[in-house]
Amino acid sequence: QAQVVESGGGLVHPGGSLRLSCVASGFNLGYYNVGWFRQASGKDREGVSCINAAGDETTYADSVKGRFIISRDDAKNTVYLQMNNLKPEDAGVYSCAADYTLIPQALCKVSPDYSGVDQWGKGTLVTVSS
Repeated sequence: QAQVVESGGGLVHPGGSLRLSCVASGFNLGYYNVGWFRQASGKDREGVSCINAAGDETTYADSVKGRFIISRDDAKNTVYLQMNNLKPEDAGVYSCAADYTLIPQALCKVSPDYSGVDQWGKGTLVTVSS
């Protein structure tokens, strides 16, 4: 069964760091563009960062530029999101998505009601609080 599973969320103080992992099973993530999305309580899901299959093209939301880094390790079938200098407004459920055809810029801008992405994970909760 093909799926992606996120991990690495938790409680962190403002200014702290977390690294999220998106691990694929049942398919080769290396052929897919992958994105990280977050949904804060009461808000729509938003694209945070996306990376292409080759790993040489990335995109970031303006709110996280300079603080978050997306990367991939195809040998581990995993995409990471390194989150530094976390702020309370970064809190939410972070999910990863994999798609064979949507380029990173398009993947990160899919609307919340778009159902065409190939794989969605269930998410991991990030809480930023003092």
